[in-house]
Amino acid sequence: MLKNWAVVPTCLPLVRRRCPGCGFGRFRASGKFRVNANHKLLDAWLLVLCNGCGETAKLTVFERSTVRSVRPSLLDRLHRNDPGLIAELLPDPVVQHHNRISLDWAGAWRLDTGGSDHMDAEVVDVAVRFAVPIPVRPVRLVAEGFGLPRAEVDRLIEEGKLVSAARLSGKLSTDFTFTLKR
Repeated sequence: MLKNWAVVPTCLPLVRRRCPGCGFGRFRASGKFRVNANHKLLDAWLLVLCNGCGETAKLTVFERSTVRSVRPSLLDRLHRNDPGLIAELLPDPVVQHHNRISLDWAGAWRLDTGGSDHMDAEVVDVAVRFAVPIPVRPVRLVAEGFGLPRAEVDRLIEEGKLVSAARLSGKLSTDFTFTLKR
């Protein structure tokens, strides 16, 4: 029987970036954007606040873009400080690379297993889907989904009772499937 699990965000992740004021390494999204127009060129930033001192920093959304190249709907969302846009932009690899940041997803996601009717089955096939690319260890997901200690999950992998085409060691942020044989 195939079960579908989902890794979904519960809140916005923290931004890993060193604060020039206090040296703290975590920022939170303020929920506001700043848009600046210079003749026919636009700049847009997402404002983030240091968790240590409250200092404001800017994450570049785009720079020196001509007015015609920016979609009106995007510009409207920026002006409205759309929280959905923040949730779209933070996990964007281009935004992360351009601003030299990474995200701290600790405590900002949950695993939806769709119930516990799969706990007693001999063989369980599970498809894990990610709503956004959240890096999580598959061993942690299996342990949480089946209510097992991580050491038990590691033992199941070694015995060949937990198999997957994806690498189960390390972190994954893309969809994968696995089979658990009891």
